[in-house]
Amino acid sequence: MSETFHIISDGSCDLPPELTQQRNITVVPFYVSFDDEHYYKENIDIGIRDFYQQMVDLKGVYPKSSMPSIQDYEEAFLPFAEEGIPVICICITTKFSGSMQSALNARTLLLEKYPQAEITVIDATINTVLQGQYVLEAAKLRDHGVSYQDTVNRLEEIKSTGRIFFTVGNMEYLKHGGRIGKVAALAGGALDIRPVITLKQGEIFPSGIDRGRKRTTKKVMSLLLEYLQKSTLGIDCYSLAVGYGYDREEGSAFRDQALATLQEKGYDIEELPIYQIGATIGVHTGPYPLGFGIIERGIHK
Repeated sequence: MSETFHIISDGSCDLPPELTQQRNITVVPFYVSFDDEHYYKENIDIGIRDFYQQMVDLKGVYPKSSMPSIQDYEEAFLPFAEEGIPVICICITTKFSGSMQSALNARTLLLEKYPQAEITVIDATINTVLQGQYVLEAAKLRDHGVSYQDTVNRLEEIKSTGRIFFTVGNMEYLKHGGRIGKVAALAGGALDIRPVITLKQGEIFPSGIDRGRKRTTKKVMSLLLEYLQKSTLGIDCYSLAVGYGYDREEGSAFRDQALATLQEKGYDIEELPIYQIGATIGVHTGPYPLGFGIIERGIHK
């Protein structure tokens, strides 16, 4: 291993395995279960597409996710502790999961055996595709030769700029998971009412409701434009991506429309990455989440 330090993330980052391999990022997966008995490691025992297919096929069944164990993190940290390579470990917002606590406990145990090991555990305060963008920014900082401590400092600086603007297919999974009482109260029991949601600094906030997919996705686009308009930075200073669930075709069409809208509004943007939202968040949103993740870049273009 010749890298100056290594990036590790929990599975909430929702980056494709081929991309994490290419960018030299280790992912410690979450677990998912459809029956409370059998838990499968995401992207190892069960693929994301298979997970969503089961959700679509098994209506009324609400899967659950489980965080990585202390042992899972120990196994991920160990090779780098042995080699004397510092680690930055990025975990899903602590408001949603105890994953970071597992990582901190694993760090404590490893430091007893390897007191010289350097392991910094960061609460991303974000999740899913947005966490993936954040993890990629960490890798870019490393690959541009930024030092370990300066990378940690920069990651702490930019995380508060992270936002997810998204909508879902219906309210059922959010209600069942008890994640979003404010939004559920706002929508009441009205027919075909769907929420538009903002995630920032580790928490979710209602950003409106409407009927039908077309209207809610339009609201999601408006939230992104509003965020960009309020910013003192240009769009090239941000990492922006689209996240989708089960329906790749819908996600791609939404991405293409968003790119066209941004260009029409005068934003200099040529591409917009698209990633599949994984099981960690999919268990709460249902199979049809759709929206944007945006965060300031670690290194401005």
